[in-house]
Amino acid sequence: MDFKSVLNLLENGMKHPLPGKEAQLSMSPNPVDLRRFDPKLPDNHRKGAVLILLYPYEGKAFFPLIKRPEYPGVHSGQIAFPGGKMEKEDADEIETALREAWEEVGILPERVELIGRMSDLFIPTSNFLVTPVLGFSELVPDFVPEEREVARIIQTSVRTLFEPSFRKQKILEFSNNFRLDTPYFEIDKEMVWGATAMILSELLQILENGRR
Repeated sequence: MDFKSVLNLLENGMKHPLPGKEAQLSMSPNPVDLRRFDPKLPDNHRKGAVLILLYPYEGKAFFPLIKRPEYPGVHSGQIAFPGGKMEKEDADEIETALREAWEEVGILPERVELIGRMSDLFIPTSNFLVTPVLGFSELVPDFVPEEREVARIIQTSVRTLFEPSFRKQKILEFSNNFRLDTPYFEIDKEMVWGATAMILSELLQILENGRR
């Protein structure tokens, strides 16, 4: 999908009500953790934000994903958007997303044109309420991974998300015989699942809504 067409679809799609829960559920692991959608969040939940940055590469629309390093934590080695927790000095979630994208992968905040915010998503395992921030750049960023937080950067084509062959499903097994029937996107031989896949699902629905 060419860059300009994707931006036009997003601009139109964001004029509609956000698809939110319905779109997120289509890529949610099963059984669904209903805490994600409980309007009453834990009093001690933390806020965070991620940046979905569209940019042109050979005329096509791309965005970056990152792979987290291996570490003793719930998101070890997973694929995510650039982003992280809100700091006290951040004015809002947009500032958080821009700051984190700069710190993690070198995206210059002044080169990001904002499109808007997508639906918040609560991540029970880490107790974060995450706000996805949507933006674009007319230039390909000079990506610089922050070694402690980013194992690799995956430049991802929007078109890939629409290809049925890149949508897959598998059973993930955890300790205590806990299993999740998990839909995911296979991107550059990586499994993109959980909150990241759920956010991508809403992005796809916004693009579809932009055709209306």
